[in-house]
Amino acid sequence: MDVKIEESWKRVLGPEFEKKYFVDLTDFVRTAYRAGTCFPPAKLIFNAFNRTPFDKVKVVILGQDPYHEPGQAQGLAFYVPPEIRTPPSLVNIAKELAEDGGGLETRDGRQGVPDLLSWTDQGVLLLNATLTVAAHRAGSHQGRGWETFTDAVVRALATEREHLVFILWGSYAQKKGAFIDRNRHCVICSAHPSPLSAYRGFFGSKPFSKANAYLASNGIEPIKW
Repeated sequence: MDVKIEESWKRVLGPEFEKKYFVDLTDFVRTAYRAGTCFPPAKLIFNAFNRTPFDKVKVVILGQDPYHEPGQAQGLAFYVPPEIRTPPSLVNIAKELAEDGGGLETRDGRQGVPDLLSWTDQGVLLLNATLTVAAHRAGSHQGRGWETFTDAVVRALATEREHLVFILWGSYAQKKGAFIDRNRHCVICSAHPSPLSAYRGFFGSKPFSKANAYLASNGIEPIKW
């Protein structure tokens, strides 16, 4: 099956594209996009991979589901364009970053909001567990095969690369990354940045400075957050 995805990822994930679950998933996604509005735009479904090649990944931030309202989802976990109202989780990410390490090094034009696009250019893979969603219906494309695919993504990174940082916010992400070898990689776990849980262990968790300290200790250039 010909999947339009960045070449290094195509090399790593090629076997997945031929498996029955992925063929069925592709049929489901095509049908869903023809039948109604889905997000992100079809050309951006693999945006996280196209912006951050496999061999350039330094940090993985794992989200769950794309945003499901118009203009929000761009194929990157937690990111929305600057002209779109900042979602609560991203507001809380920005708050934690401002406290963790003395401020933001990148900005996307909104007051106090980091430039997540610059993160992807530096090697931060903003990966959602599910890559598509129907408009106004959170979680509507869960259980169709995306989770199997993104499990394969995490597994490939964890087994073929060394000294990566996996930032796992919330119980869902932590379960998805449970198999990662902590001796080969840095795994940073905390509560999710959503308003429901941010005060239960996300704020004060210092994921950004911890990630950079680990990268620097292994001779890898830190991220300009």
